[in-house]
Amino acid sequence: MPKSEQLIKLLPGEYWWGGRTADGRSMPYGLTLFKADLDENHNGNQACPLLISSRGRYLWSEEPFEFQFEPDYLTVAGKGELIIGEGYNSLRGAFGHVSRTFFPPASGIPEELLFTAPQYNLWIELLYEPTQEKVMEYARKVLDHGMPPGVIMIDDNWHEPYGTWVFHSGRFPDPGRMVQELHALGFLVMLWVCPFISPDSLTFRKLEPTGMLLKDRGGKTAIRKWWNGYSAVLDCTNPEAVQWIHDQLDTLQSEYGIDGFKLDAGDAEFYEADDQAFIPSTRSGHSEAWARVGLKYRLNEYRACWKLAGQPLVQRLKDKSHEWQGNGLDALIPDGLAQGLLGYTYTCPDMIGGGEYMSFTSAKFDPELFVRYAQCSALFPMMQFSAAPWRLLDETQLGYCVEAAQLHAQFGDEILELARHASRTGEPIMRHMAYEFPDQDMENIQDQFMLGSSILVAPVTRKGMRARSIVFPEGSWIGDDGSVVEGPVIYEVEVPLSRLPYYRKG
Repeated sequence: MPKSEQLIKLLPGEYWWGGRTADGRSMPYGLTLFKADLDENHNGNQACPLLISSRGRYLWSEEPFEFQFEPDYLTVAGKGELIIGEGYNSLRGAFGHVSRTFFPPASGIPEELLFTAPQYNLWIELLYEPTQEKVMEYARKVLDHGMPPGVIMIDDNWHEPYGTWVFHSGRFPDPGRMVQELHALGFLVMLWVCPFISPDSLTFRKLEPTGMLLKDRGGKTAIRKWWNGYSAVLDCTNPEAVQWIHDQLDTLQSEYGIDGFKLDAGDAEFYEADDQAFIPSTRSGHSEAWARVGLKYRLNEYRACWKLAGQPLVQRLKDKSHEWQGNGLDALIPDGLAQGLLGYTYTCPDMIGGGEYMSFTSAKFDPELFVRYAQCSALFPMMQFSAAPWRLLDETQLGYCVEAAQLHAQFGDEILELARHASRTGEPIMRHMAYEFPDQDMENIQDQFMLGSSILVAPVTRKGMRARSIVFPEGSWIGDDGSVVEGPVIYEVEVPLSRLPYYRKG
């Protein structure tokens, strides 16, 4: 199929966002060279065929495209129609139009507890050896240390071989009782699942003749390398395959009381453009098909997604490193802002401290970084612990993390109302400063954000920082410390390790 191409001259002072969530640190585009191909990969996170401008312009396509920014021009090429719009005055104006037109918000929101309390993912502590006893121990320690109960996520390897979604009887002798006990403590329970099927399993032998597994270009069952080895892949363009996975998950809910699912993988990179599927599709299309599986479950989480902006799916940022700069703490805010501007409003940062388990067992571990991770996450729409702060930190540092968890819970009702607002309007919960305050030279701010339209949040993202400058828009701003700042002004505030600076618009 021939490609559609567009050459767009950039306007003076124009900035752009879009494409892939994980490119947030490179946004806004428009001043330096940047290029990406949405058909090749999504950089391990969500993507959407949208580019959007601070001057009220946008570019949309129903199909993946490649794009390149140079100092004066944007070039775009794709196999689908490239739709260009202008005249919407601002970033907010353009976003509102594309949201209403191309991905109008679905009614309803994900499970409320995801917004009103911290989440607890057991990956870092339990790795590939989760057990019923260890799950309960983690949950009790959450409460023992004064942290609010929330959603607890039992990650990889709670199950038999991949695709055989039943509890491993040796590690979980009585999962029904475990879930009952967790519910009694105030937790909801999620299980990790993926679209992969172990090729040496009974499940594989049952599914292969049915046409539910993806085939390669030669017509043979596709066996793909992923981070845990080699597996077949469920063909989620096939309604029977979707019904099959739903049946497995529904059984876990009905038999054991499981509340929801973390639906991992589904990355475009695990598919090939010439794969044979029930419905011919692109790499991105297969990623979208896996994401649609989760729409049935109000308690869900995704990391990889294509399109489906506006849908009630929780979208977590890709795994971050335990580092200040690179793909660490410095990436949380710009990537979270990118999510919102792509229409993925139900935003969750990565696990506090990062998702690389080796960082928590070596000399690389930095307690100050962990505390600042927790504070940065506290006023995101969601926050997620994994590495146990009570194991890693001293009493004072632990206290700061508990305070961050409690702060999130204190803001829970307000965040929940913003989520409901998003389900009606499509507006992001976590918003770029330039979204709320156009024409005030805020496009390049990457280390502060707005929670809704009235809370300005300015976390610390650099090691050793005990004072930081905050850009305040017009108006009065009442601080977490009781101070009042009159904007517009750039004002330096004290940020001891105990403080997450935030301000409410007066």
